[in-house]
Amino acid sequence: MKVEIDSAALADAVAWTTRVIEARPANPILVGIRLEAIDGTLQLSAYNYKISARHHIEAGIDEPGSVLVLGKLLADITKSLPAERTYLSTDESTLTITSGKSKFTLQLMPETEYPDMPVVPAKLGQVDAPTFAQAVAQACVAVSREENRPVLTGVRIQFNGDKVVMTATDRFRLARATFTWTPADPNTEATTLVRGSLLRDIARSLDEHQNVVIDFDQDTPSLLGFENAGRVSTSQLIDGEFPATDRLFADEYPIQAVIDRQQLIGAIKRVALVAERNASIRMTFSGQELTLSAGEIDEAQAQETIDIDLDGEDITVAFNPSYVIEGLSAITEPFVRMKMTTAVKPVEFNGQQESDSDESMDYRYLLVPVRFN
Repeated sequence: MKVEIDSAALADAVAWTTRVIEARPANPILVGIRLEAIDGTLQLSAYNYKISARHHIEAGIDEPGSVLVLGKLLADITKSLPAERTYLSTDESTLTITSGKSKFTLQLMPETEYPDMPVVPAKLGQVDAPTFAQAVAQACVAVSREENRPVLTGVRIQFNGDKVVMTATDRFRLARATFTWTPADPNTEATTLVRGSLLRDIARSLDEHQNVVIDFDQDTPSLLGFENAGRVSTSQLIDGEFPATDRLFADEYPIQAVIDRQQLIGAIKRVALVAERNASIRMTFSGQELTLSAGEIDEAQAQETIDIDLDGEDITVAFNPSYVIEGLSAITEPFVRMKMTTAVKPVEFNGQQESDSDESMDYRYLLVPVRFN
């Protein structure tokens, strides 16, 4: 194999592909990254039995070929190369990397021992990258960090015609993002459960000028694929039953308050400064004011009042401040509508564009209040 390639493009491609390589893989061969020079491109691939990553970049191919080398080491080398052209060449046992006056030699790994990459499923549909990234960010707010409950570390993605719904819950809160996309089949109906960490990873590295293609084969519903700007990821779906969440949303909310979103976030951050770790803050809705308070008697205390538009009876609810801020930060509209039934039942947060407009149902954030004395 002999290849000439742009150094920056190579470093970016290697970094993206090797992100799926685990520190302690189930099989030692999985620490490798496969490079294949063919048809004017350098194709890169890595796999950990759960997630696969494929990328390809333009290259000058003097001699085609393929090799397997240590992925993380190659990533460290390529990101440190000078900003010049890079040359890759192999003999029977080594890969030589030359850029400017820098030269590295890596031992080849036994390519025949590397597992076959999973077949990318058929195209299910596509959506513009900013819409996909926003939905992922909103839904992943409520992804659980408890690895002992894999189902809660995932995002349920429901495809129904031209609508896609992403839902996540960690039992204390629920986040649901809905967007419109272009399905390959207008009658598409499918439900998948995929790791939230993978979705975040994909969303962070998107080329926003190109669409995201989602791949899924309903005949073999175990794999979900994502394509964007030449990058292809696949993920094994999480096996398990996602909790029934639709019943958690109330049919009617007799108490509703419209609040300036940034003003509310700022007030919560200030009041929460005196709250002990994991302590809640109290939100008292009365008249056309919201009073936020935190702290205990004989300790530091804080209180702040902001103007709101309240419809319904007075009510006091308490929340984990971090959970409120994370949910509010995922809302893109300048105003937020808080919808409540009682002080102990879940509260729904929706964004709205104007203080007197209807709320948007594209993002619904549900948070369980903390019981307080």
